[in-house]
Amino acid sequence: MTGPILVAYASRYGSTREVAESVAATLRERGRKVELLPAAEVRTLDPYGGVVLGGGIYIGRWHRDARGFVRHFQHELEGLPVAVFGMGPIDDSVKGRLGSERQLERALEKLPIEPFTAQVFGGVVDPAKLRFPYNRMPAADIRNWDEIHDWAVLVAEQFERVPALA
Repeated sequence: MTGPILVAYASRYGSTREVAESVAATLRERGRKVELLPAAEVRTLDPYGGVVLGGGIYIGRWHRDARGFVRHFQHELEGLPVAVFGMGPIDDSVKGRLGSERQLERALEKLPIEPFTAQVFGGVVDPAKLRFPYNRMPAADIRNWDEIHDWAVLVAEQFERVPALA
């Protein structure tokens, strides 16, 4: 694969950005050149050899900027390896995890891409950043940084296997 990997993220409150930063750092540790940008600020995919796209899942929907990124770059993404992640459940329950996974699956079914991997990570609730009535929710941060790192290593290995695009 030629060209750096773009790690693009769509984050409302910052936790998805933090996960994207961790994924980018892991890819760099694995010898990849990486550019990290908010999805809404990406203007072209020309220099990139692959894309990792992350977005929060809010009230059952993948972040609008992540969906918009895919729609805007749908033709370019057809020729690139793509990995996606979503930030979803705010508790450790199986029901919460499965619900967030299904929400990301539904979002991807409606979009014109087929990522080689799609992963959901635990989310964050910071009531101080939320408006009523959501600011009444209990604080939570169930991101599993080991899981995030391990997934990023797998993504790096997949990118290593991709032949250079002509």
